[in-house]
Amino acid sequence: MNPLQTFRLDGKVAVVTGGAGILGQGFAAGLASAGAQVAIVDMQTDLAEKTAQQIGAQAAGFACDVANADSVKACVAAIKARFGTIDILHNNAATKTADPRTFFTSFEDYPLEVWREVMSVNIDGMFLMAQAVGKEMLAQGRGGSIIQTGSIYGLVGPDPRIYEGSDYLGGAINTPAVYAASKAAVVGLTKWLATHWAKQGIRVNCLVPGGVSSGQNSVFSDKYSQRVPLGRMARADEMVPTLLYLASDASSYLTGQTVAVDGGWTAW
Repeated sequence: MNPLQTFRLDGKVAVVTGGAGILGQGFAAGLASAGAQVAIVDMQTDLAEKTAQQIGAQAAGFACDVANADSVKACVAAIKARFGTIDILHNNAATKTADPRTFFTSFEDYPLEVWREVMSVNIDGMFLMAQAVGKEMLAQGRGGSIIQTGSIYGLVGPDPRIYEGSDYLGGAINTPAVYAASKAAVVGLTKWLATHWAKQGIRVNCLVPGGVSSGQNSVFSDKYSQRVPLGRMARADEMVPTLLYLASDASSYLTGQTVAVDGGWTAW
């Protein structure tokens, strides 16, 4: 077989949580371009449906609160009813909470309720979606691929120097401990699931994006870029080819791995 053909996803159904987000839209479109039918799952129903419409008839939007077990079960059932099967799960949803300014509170004063809100999406949501979709994959009996979105800050600590003078959405920013802790948990969950479901042919890997421009000011962008061996921030579209590799048969012997698409950030 032509190796390039192993990247094709024709006849497969992919689920993307956080599918209407900055990275999620590109991930969903990329999976569709490789031939998959795509379920775009997001808290914001209108944006999920809009994203699906932009992709075309092979995509559909679904509302879901990934931190709510009943919502997850109902969403997975709706996806099964619409597409008949689930072959790929991109566990991608994450949150900065409803109030980003609170999200960036200093560690010493970080509110427990905000910590729990972030954890409920960033790791509880991963668990609930993997559990619900994993059951479907087991019942289908033909394996599958689960990709979970991590972060460089789940692998290494943040460099506080890049945040001096930085701005996002009208205020100072940092990398909160809860974000780093939740993303480190994603890596651990990925490895556990990979060994747990290996014999059933369900592969589980972690995609770790580097910093992507999403409204930060030029001070942040410049300082971040100076810290990256390739000398710049990532473009959102640069994450998509790695997702397609992990989702497809091109990575048929790859599981339990953490793949950092970070311009070399974690190499230093």
